[in-house]
Amino acid sequence: MCLFAPSTNPRRVSLEVMTTSPTPSKLTIKTAFITGGSKGIGFFTAKALIERGVNVTLTARNAAEVEAAAAELNALGHGTALGLAVDVRDYAALEGAITQTVDTFGGLDFLFANAGVGIFKPVHELSLEDWAAVIDTNLTGVFYSVKAAVPHLERSSGYIITLSSLAGKNPFALASAYNASKFGLNGFSEAIMLDLRPKGIRVSTIMPGSVSTHFAGHTPSESDAWKIQSEDIAQIVIDLLEMNPRTLPSRVEVRPSQPKKG
Repeated sequence: MCLFAPSTNPRRVSLEVMTTSPTPSKLTIKTAFITGGSKGIGFFTAKALIERGVNVTLTARNAAEVEAAAAELNALGHGTALGLAVDVRDYAALEGAITQTVDTFGGLDFLFANAGVGIFKPVHELSLEDWAAVIDTNLTGVFYSVKAAVPHLERSSGYIITLSSLAGKNPFALASAYNASKFGLNGFSEAIMLDLRPKGIRVSTIMPGSVSTHFAGHTPSESDAWKIQSEDIAQIVIDLLEMNPRTLPSRVEVRPSQPKKG
């Protein structure tokens, strides 16, 4: 049975899907690393993995938030969560966090490059700092994450999933930096898929439309009920990870079933 209930937890959206215990998992992975994991899509993906017995490192820039998220996940009593304060724009910090993950859990099987930011202004109003913040997080940050993770994923024949957006194929006004970062991320993701297949590493990118999250300062509310929910993206991640390894869905586009009314 599935119920919708309001939530006061800042990591959750306002319409949270509550379900009974998950069915027995077909996952073979043991350890995951998730960037942008303290709330929204990253948090719910970590939760889905933890519930299936996977150990998860989740990172975010805010130390208090990511440590609180890890504590909440550890209270579930299945896999173990490790929360680390990391800015994906800092390669040394990312490399250190992945090394700590391997040392703590004995390896790395899955990277979910989820961290992202959005700054939406006309191009003539974008500052140099705005541009750098978006590109360095959404594109260079993914490169850094992949670069640090690949040596470990090669040993485990692991999986990389990048979180892109339909904004990576559909430009819109006020989004020059964001569009550029996501168009670039789509190309990057497909290129590394080709690079890494011979090494036994699978790569997929998920391209959602409107999702109810705290992204770009948004506060989820009941008016977001028409949108994709964070749990829905987490389910897609699980489905990809459970796919028979002979098959690779390399690009997944997902959008709300119905457009916003009114």
